[in-house]
Amino acid sequence: MKTRLLTAAIALPILIASIILPWWVPDTIWIFVVIAVLALAAGMFEFFSLTKKLELKGDAGVAYLGAAGLIVLFVLDAPRQDPSLLLIVLAGFLVVVFITQTFRFQKDFSRMLAGMGVTALGVLYVAFLGGFLIATRVGFDHILSTKLLFFFFVVIFGSDAGQYFVGKALGKRKLAPAISPGKTIEGAVGGLFAAAGFAALCTLTFFPELSYKFSIPLGIAMAALGMFGDLAESAIKRGSKTKDAASILPGHGGLLDRLDSLLFNAPLLYYFARFYF
Repeated sequence: MKTRLLTAAIALPILIASIILPWWVPDTIWIFVVIAVLALAAGMFEFFSLTKKLELKGDAGVAYLGAAGLIVLFVLDAPRQDPSLLLIVLAGFLVVVFITQTFRFQKDFSRMLAGMGVTALGVLYVAFLGGFLIATRVGFDHILSTKLLFFFFVVIFGSDAGQYFVGKALGKRKLAPAISPGKTIEGAVGGLFAAAGFAALCTLTFFPELSYKFSIPLGIAMAALGMFGDLAESAIKRGSKTKDAASILPGHGGLLDRLDSLLFNAPLLYYFARFYF
């Protein structure tokens, strides 16, 4: 527990600073972008480390090339500026995966589908979904993007805390014991209520542009998606017989363990903001 708290004490101020500093110094939006890129790169590395344990033969080299192309487009806010280009790159990446893996597996085609699947999935799961956080940072003015990202992390982390403390105090009925034995229905409900409360608090304190009738449902939706993201990543770890995706964050596991609830929510935040604002 001490190690976990120490890691959080170091990492959280850096994350918070990268989010709120552009409020006063607009050019510092790139600090968050750099942190996000490094985190997604580490998340992809951990993902392919997990698949390697199952001997699924993912092609990390091709995956990183595809991810790099997508990240560049997200930095340029392609989802708004040129969504067709984003689709072209995705289609091109899938074609490259098929071509490269056809030759890579010519000695044993029985592993080809699994290899292609995890190669494409690693990019779509980590780089594509996570890239929307980068697009949120660069695709709106520095004040609005700061509020959006701060709302995002406050609600997600608040929901996680609600799940943990309510589950620990009141949890009796297992939510999905075959996937994550420690999660309970009571904890999940606590997480939803915590997300609603923190979303309302955000509207009250720094985000009046986002009315309660939207912030609270958005917070609840984010909490629910975050739980599914957490369960999905837990299922991947369970399949590879691994407790944590890595040990890069002492007391917290790997970056993929921290990204799991964020990845599913990143597109939701971006497109909600795009339509709402």
